[in-house]
Amino acid sequence: MAPFDDQPQWLRTACPHDCPSTCALEVEKIAPDRIGKVRGNSMNDYTDGVICAKVAAYRERVHHPDRLTQPLRRVGAKGEAKFEPVSWDDALDIVAEAFQKAEQKHGLEAVWPYHFAGTMGLVQRDIIHGFRHALGYSREDETICVATASAGWMAGCGKIWGADPREIQVSDMVVIWGGNPVSTQVNVMTHVAKARKNRGAKLYVIDPYRTPTAQQADVHLCLKPGTDGALACAVMHVMFRDGYADRDYMAKFTDVPGELEEHLKSRGPEWAAAVTGLSVDEIEDFARAYGETQRCYIRVGYGFTRSRNGSSNMHAVACLPAVTGKWQYEGGGALHSNRNMFGVNQSLVRALDSLDTSKRALDMSRIGRILLGEEESLLGGPPVTAMIMQNINPAEVAPETNRVIEGLMREDLFTCVHEQFPTATTAYADIVLPATTFLEHDDLYQGSGHLYLQVAKHVIEPVGEARSNVEVLSGLAKRLGCEHEVFQLDAWEIIDRTLRATGHPGADEVHEKGWVDCSQSFEDAHFLNGFHTPDGKFHFKPDWSRIGAAFETMPRLPDHFDVIDDATPDKPFRLVAAPARRFLNTSFTETPSSQKKEGRPTALIHPDAMTALGLADGDEVTLGNDLGDVTVHAKSFDGLQPDTVVVEGIWPNRYFKNGLGINVLISADRAYPNGGAVFHDTAVWMRAG
Repeated sequence: MAPFDDQPQWLRTACPHDCPSTCALEVEKIAPDRIGKVRGNSMNDYTDGVICAKVAAYRERVHHPDRLTQPLRRVGAKGEAKFEPVSWDDALDIVAEAFQKAEQKHGLEAVWPYHFAGTMGLVQRDIIHGFRHALGYSREDETICVATASAGWMAGCGKIWGADPREIQVSDMVVIWGGNPVSTQVNVMTHVAKARKNRGAKLYVIDPYRTPTAQQADVHLCLKPGTDGALACAVMHVMFRDGYADRDYMAKFTDVPGELEEHLKSRGPEWAAAVTGLSVDEIEDFARAYGETQRCYIRVGYGFTRSRNGSSNMHAVACLPAVTGKWQYEGGGALHSNRNMFGVNQSLVRALDSLDTSKRALDMSRIGRILLGEEESLLGGPPVTAMIMQNINPAEVAPETNRVIEGLMREDLFTCVHEQFPTATTAYADIVLPATTFLEHDDLYQGSGHLYLQVAKHVIEPVGEARSNVEVLSGLAKRLGCEHEVFQLDAWEIIDRTLRATGHPGADEVHEKGWVDCSQSFEDAHFLNGFHTPDGKFHFKPDWSRIGAAFETMPRLPDHFDVIDDATPDKPFRLVAAPARRFLNTSFTETPSSQKKEGRPTALIHPDAMTALGLADGDEVTLGNDLGDVTVHAKSFDGLQPDTVVVEGIWPNRYFKNGLGINVLISADRAYPNGGAVFHDTAVWMRAG
């Protein structure tokens, strides 16, 4: 290949993937349509030059031979993945006609634009909301990822932000609770390493199994899934009992400290040990270390909240720095997400001037039940008979895979999938449209795990005939007679107007600078000017009715909310369907380096359970419950409790013996109080073979 302008160019961009880091990147452009290496931007003090291995190998993905490069029309039966090429004009005409037919037969709400976070860009991801609002289609209740975590944090703090993550560097103790940043947010570990090197900080990891992060910890608390609230309560019990509670801080900044103290008297380490499976000594030692360390930073993950009691668990953990007053200290406090810190005005891209809140918001996690016509899930509205899907692969990612596949097989359902690769979902589509990667379009990014707002221009030209989300939805909107202004603009114009409406410089200026630091003052980030609740105080006793409709059974004060899918004699194991290190949901499952690293779907099973089941390493083992069963290979692993089993990664369905993946076992029940997927709250049986 001839050199590009004699020398490769290194261009600045940002990672779009569903990870809190949203890393600042530099990408080597070696030809107008080709990239070389990808590296972290060392000028950004959060990314700090470090990125994960999967993004470092991104050229494998963007230049993969299986990339979709032209529009396709189904010619075989649904599920056969038989297609023929079609022009872009014809493809969009077919989609528009199908949407019009659905509207004519059942009304506008029969059309359901469906999406999530395959890209985290605020324009390319969220333009689908503008599309649904401007055209009056069914809305989407985005429950599949952060709903439970956000509800629990909001219940106490009122706003979703926390201590600057760069403060980890000056912490003396770091607690990573319910997350695995070595695999899912590597930059956290960069800052932890600095604290350990410069301050001798201790790392505690709280997780149901020995993750790659837990392997690096000084102490790993390996509790049972869904019992984090009990551990947090026991720690608070010790704080009050042993004089570590900051009563002056609580008197000023919290609602009912006295009531909380009385409530926790019966929730000590002995009680929590019985619930969590931890020893009393483990709980006491952790509580003592936490109580004695002012500069203790809790980096709160998402994993432990993906449970029926996940919001309650998050709230209980969020109470810890309020009981001890650690919000007062640099390197102290906690962070779940900085999502509310950015304040980006998305009125244009989301077409909020057209939003009709009377339109139903369908729960994305219940797509299988919705497509099968369950009245409760349809919220009393018409059947869904036409869909466009962007940035998501529900045939593998959504709960209750059996139902999702059955729903996608409906002959009266028209489905358009806009995607970068053939997936399990594209096999059921009527029209498949080739999508750009982040290197081929313009976008605007905020990182929930840091404080930077970033603008990224496309690095290379689109591969084949791929088009961006903005281009596709603008083309459809015009065919459907929608004249909303957002569909008259290109992505760069939307970015520019969004930035200016937020009070920032325009797109060109922000791009030239690299990013906008949206961090707040220490006092605001640490809630020292008050929490964002009606009375300005942290709420140990939250008003759950302000958070969600299913509030009546929620604990009044932090507790172990015992509504999980607990183990029974018939289903004696609790399954954690955890993320893999080299996969991100179902992204990167197609890249050779990721496949080589991950190997095959594997169940991590305690040695005692292996013996009881008569299993040896490499044997096939079947996991099942009332929803179905899957067969994987067994691996003996002592880094979990005997009644816990872990299967890492959302592997493509084709990797499983029966052609359906791990989410066959995951219920689409809604978590309390406001919905949310329950991926880590599953009781199963296991048998050899």
